[in-house]
Amino acid sequence: MDKQVQGGFARDIAMDLGTTSVLVAVRGRGILLQEPSVVAVDRRTGAVLQVGEAARQMLGRTPGDLLAVRPLREGIISDCTIAEAMVRAFLHKAAPGRLLKPRLLVCVPSGISEVAERAVVEAGLQAGARRVYLMEEPLAAAIGAGIDIAKPDGHMVVDIGGGTADIAVISLSGVVESASIKIAGDKFDEAVIKYIRRKHNVLIGERTAEELKMTIGCVFPRPEEVTMDIKGRCLMTGLPRVFTVSSSEMIEAFEEPSTRILEAIHGVLERTPPELVADISTNGIVMTGGGSLIWGFDKLVESHTGIETHVADDAISCVAYGTGKSLDDLDHMQDGTMNLSRRKQMNY
Repeated sequence: MDKQVQGGFARDIAMDLGTTSVLVAVRGRGILLQEPSVVAVDRRTGAVLQVGEAARQMLGRTPGDLLAVRPLREGIISDCTIAEAMVRAFLHKAAPGRLLKPRLLVCVPSGISEVAERAVVEAGLQAGARRVYLMEEPLAAAIGAGIDIAKPDGHMVVDIGGGTADIAVISLSGVVESASIKIAGDKFDEAVIKYIRRKHNVLIGERTAEELKMTIGCVFPRPEEVTMDIKGRCLMTGLPRVFTVSSSEMIEAFEEPSTRILEAIHGVLERTPPELVADISTNGIVMTGGGSLIWGFDKLVESHTGIETHVADDAISCVAYGTGKSLDDLDHMQDGTMNLSRRKQMNY
């Protein structure tokens, strides 16, 4: 049946269902869609009004009867109904007018629980997928970063997304040792908001915090100090206020979340067999995900581990690229195997 289906009525689709953004790749066509994981909902009727970038523009700016929500928190689905609507909208955008339901391969954090796993599968099935396969994010990130995961050679991948940071040692197409912590891009945004409130007595929103993180944010001293003017609400007067934030202040703001990620990397290295640690010291550490783009993260990891570290090319898309490449292996899977990395699959 599946070979006939490949004739053009249905396609295999890969989805990096992230806390911050969703990337969709279609077999044979590459990544077709990258949009924020935000849905605008009518508070009275529960109807979904906008999905993706259009909904993100509404964050923090909606009138009383509208609600802009993110259906994933810390890497897992927090609102099943809205997540289903979001997945359905993105599937339709990526493959409009398909007569038959596609097979869907979704990436999940390495430490995901069975309940959270089931929620992802159900969301995919309810959104119109024929079958849903799951794959661990670090494996997909490694494939997307160009690592040959089939070799008996140890590689370490640090994937810092929006909701989770996944650290994994990979060898022979499997995860040997891993950790998944709920410290990632969102926590860095929260750290900025808390720091600005404490240091400047000003309240800023999520979007302003993210803009600060992307523009002048750093976790390692920059060669030259950079600054940025931002607007917020003064907590003393309740009035708008414009003030300047420097990159050295961002290092202070990010100290706690970045230290937690370093501790997790150290913990994984401690539990890794010595032969593989030797491989990692030769091959280096690869960083992927949007969080790894915070300036100096590779330098910080390298200074703490003594292992050469680099950020993968197109770090944000690595997981989606890797998942997209793995679509080629769906045909070789037997019925009853669940997925490529964990041998799990759920059907109707």
